[in-house]
Amino acid sequence: METDRDFCRAHCTDRMILIDFSPATATQLDRAEALCSRQGGRMTQQRREILGLILDAKKPVGAYDLLEKIKTPDRRPAPPTVYRALDFLLEHGLIHRIERLSAFVPCTHLLHDAPAHNHDHCHEHDHDTCLHTAQFLICRSCKSVTEIVDSSLMATLRGICREQNFVMQGASIEVIGLCATCAAEASPAGKASHKQAASSSS
Repeated sequence: METDRDFCRAHCTDRMILIDFSPATATQLDRAEALCSRQGGRMTQQRREILGLILDAKKPVGAYDLLEKIKTPDRRPAPPTVYRALDFLLEHGLIHRIERLSAFVPCTHLLHDAPAHNHDHCHEHDHDTCLHTAQFLICRSCKSVTEIVDSSLMATLRGICREQNFVMQGASIEVIGLCATCAAEASPAGKASHKQAASSSS
């Protein structure tokens, strides 16, 4: 059976240049495509490319950065094209938007874990019974983002919402600070070591 990817390779080469991803990224993309299919969604080639670029990015990536990455001399997609792909990936729980940075990161727990994921990080569309939550540690120095899953945080939020008769439809927690590496460099010992290294190189 001819897949969308095979069709594009055979018929769309004049309009679209497929991005070759590493085997590890390709495996994650195949897993994402299977998840979309189970949810009734369709992972088009462009959505796959956008997700692959986000997976390969070392740091959170913005919509216009993604737009530049998929441009070629013969292919100049408009911004709405990228935003529609991002909306689809967000809707299906494959990526997260970091509000503080106006950028996107992959849902690492979803794409790296086994297919059977836990109830605190599920991706069903029935938001009354199951929420896709996002919890992040954001380094203000190097801009690195670490996604975490702590069920106790969600239990606390659910309890507060019940007390306030508030219907929670989603939750994103962004903790700002310094990662271990940057915190060490910012410490007195780290600064002294950096100063000594700079003096030795001069």
